[in-house]
Amino acid sequence: MKVAILGGTGFLGCYLVDTLISHGHRPALLVRPGSQDKVYRATQCDWTPGGLQEEDTLRRVFSGCEAVIYNIGILREFPRQGITFESLQYAGARRAMDVAASLDIARFLLTSANGVKPDGTPYQRTKYRAEEYLVASGLAGTVFRPSVIFGDPRGRMEFATRLRDDIIRPPLPAPLFHEGLLPMNAGRFRMSPIHVRDVAEIYARALEDPEAVGKMYPLCGPDALEWRMIIKTIGRAVGQNKWTVPVPVFPLRMAATVLDRSPDFPLTRDQLTMLLEGNTGDSSSVFAAYGIEPTAFDEDSLSYLR
Repeated sequence: MKVAILGGTGFLGCYLVDTLISHGHRPALLVRPGSQDKVYRATQCDWTPGGLQEEDTLRRVFSGCEAVIYNIGILREFPRQGITFESLQYAGARRAMDVAASLDIARFLLTSANGVKPDGTPYQRTKYRAEEYLVASGLAGTVFRPSVIFGDPRGRMEFATRLRDDIIRPPLPAPLFHEGLLPMNAGRFRMSPIHVRDVAEIYARALEDPEAVGKMYPLCGPDALEWRMIIKTIGRAVGQNKWTVPVPVFPLRMAATVLDRSPDFPLTRDQLTMLLEGNTGDSSSVFAAYGIEPTAFDEDSLSYLR
């Protein structure tokens, strides 16, 4: 089938393109002007230049499609450039759902995020509201809530590569973040990193599975790893025995209050909040249902970092 992907040129998006093609589908991408060189396997895709806010452009992208995947998300806002959680993670998703419904495209897959909630950070709230809109839309929807996704970045931003560049390679000790003054729980919050190929394969199989309609799938890797273990594992993958040091988050939050919108400051206040909440879950039933052996977060699977 022909499948529209919004957010098909980013990290997860290029793997979705790969996997859909391997399943015999043809991706149709919306591509921002100037991003044509980011289209992966361009000769095997249909792609249309334009913006997410342009309803007529969405109609051209969706023409002839039997399904839509909304895979747009950001980690930091730049309001002056129109890059906000509200516009991209909620309003854009809502517009795509409305256009899909008007074209009688019933199947709609939504990339949300693990840990979203109605009273969370702006990132979490807008993702949650998009989920709620999909449920109320009448579309045959499936929601995916990935934890942190890792894998060969193919020149794009990716979790483990960013930690390698920002924390492992610099000569300073790696931070073990903690709340309060005493470092009793420094670096003890947990994450369940999931490999990007596993995520893309689950999307493709769910797309073809009538039982996936109306479902919400948490997508988490097989292990719930403490932050300190994640740092050590990435260090070993690149041949470094990285030292660590407890770091209270209070001064970082104060600095982020001033530097939130600076791309050079590594973390926003909301990212710190979500980091300390942890990001874990149990996806064993999803892997079992689709016959996928989950990829462990270890030195072998992180070999692309070398």
